Amino acid sequence: MLRSNPHLIEINTRLWLKQLRVKYSLPEMKLSSVPDEEWLELRHLGFDIIWLVGVWEPSPESERIAREDKHMLEEIKNLPPGFGPEAVGPSPYSVHWYRLNAELGFEWELKALKEKLNSMGMKLMVDLVSNHTAKDNPYVKECPDCFINGSEEDFKAHPDWFFEMTEGEKKRYIAYGRDPNFPAWTDSAQLNYFNPATRDCMLSVLMRIGEMADGVRCDMVMLTLNEIHDTTWGSLLIRGGYKRPQDEFWESAIRAVKEKHPEFVFLAEVYWGLEWRVQQIGFDYTYDKGTYDRLRFQGPQELRGHLRAEKLYQKRSARFIDNHDEQPSLNAFGRQKALAAGVVIATIKGLRFYNDNQMDGIKVRVPLQLKELYERVPDQEVKKFYARLLKITDHPAFHGGEWALLDVRRCDPENSSNANMLAWSWAQRRTLKVVVIKYSGGVSCGLVNVSIKSEGETTALFEELSDRFFSFKSAELDGGLRLQQMPPYSAYIFDVEF
Repeated sequence: MLRSNPHLIEINTRLWLKQLRVKYSLPEMKLSSVPDEEWLELRHLGFDIIWLVGVWEPSPESERIAREDKHMLEEIKNLPPGFGPEAVGPSPYSVHWYRLNAELGFEWELKALKEKLNSMGMKLMVDLVSNHTAKDNPYVKECPDCFINGSEEDFKAHPDWFFEMTEGEKKRYIAYGRDPNFPAWTDSAQLNYFNPATRDCMLSVLMRIGEMADGVRCDMVMLTLNEIHDTTWGSLLIRGGYKRPQDEFWESAIRAVKEKHPEFVFLAEVYWGLEWRVQQIGFDYTYDKGTYDRLRFQGPQELRGHLRAEKLYQKRSARFIDNHDEQPSLNAFGRQKALAAGVVIATIKGLRFYNDNQMDGIKVRVPLQLKELYERVPDQEVKKFYARLLKITDHPAFHGGEWALLDVRRCDPENSSNANMLAWSWAQRRTLKVVVIKYSGGVSCGLVNVSIKSEGETTALFEELSDRFFSFKSAELDGGLRLQQMPPYSAYIFDVEF
């Protein structure tokens, strides 16, 4: 059973396996032959879920299109040592079919890996691209009505929204997958969730994945919700004779999968304030872009307000500062701020979501289409920081304990720097973990509203991140934990036994 507040790591499977082939001098290594020590190292770090990105059969058409993308070519040209079009592969989010990519192994190897990870106390998660398929996915020709269709007039009016497909003597105009706020994904075909046949097909895909993995990260889930689907494609759906269903696809689909696989995990990529709605229809966890945006663009007061949300919502939120869609946090936030944000993500309620490049302190954003190894130089300080942070937060108190948001009061009436401090605690049996984060520039002083019994004139508290004891006079524990001089973007995790 998955513990509360689990730890997940996202791995770029294609590049990671290539790195291991070089490391072990085994050019033919597949998923089933990855040495156990690699998986055990992830378990030792405290990871519960391994999310392997890009395991499915790739699309030749997606690769062709990516190799003609000027922005993509410029991006990989600037990646050291510099690459040309031959280094560009298909997007993992343009799935040709839900079979294991032959470069990664035979079909049976995915299920075998699931069983191996389960024996080590971990779960295997893979992708479901729920909004669209690759435009050359065989299903586009087998069931063209399972996709959004336009007319020739639609195609002429919006050639960037549709592609032409010949069906005997007839021409069809299939919509590209699209987020209405951005240009269409021109290597994809947009699924029609108002067609019962589409829902049946996607359910069968989910049931098949349920045999091979322990969970799915579902891409762009909000685009498949009835209301959003209707808003984006309504005129074409009405013209095609499709009515908006009463129920969301996910309600019955999640129920069907969990009837057969009760512990199967559903993680939704979802934005636009629809996270709570998506949790209500059955998803175990939803992306929490709100915390990311507050950490990156706002400040401690805004984050504190966000953390007062409903407890169940917090518990089912996926917290992150790095993933394949975002710029590396070390660049986006700045080094000090990124590490402080890392402590926030690691110590609040919810699924704690890490990226393989984040763990190693890699400062370049790598397009998922890159299929060749680049000059990847880990930052050893950042690597040690995350290894220590994960080890600290592997403690049962951070998973089975009671979380509480703590007020931080002024040290004195004239000093308002306490407003830039965040604090919370985890209590379990005789253990209390007190987390305090100074989330701004400058120095702060604050009185954390937590009761810690003094032991005579001075009390020593162990601070886990720095691996040292802090000595507090009894007056500094009177009425709370008084922290006089917290440096910019610093963090403490105090371990209190009582």
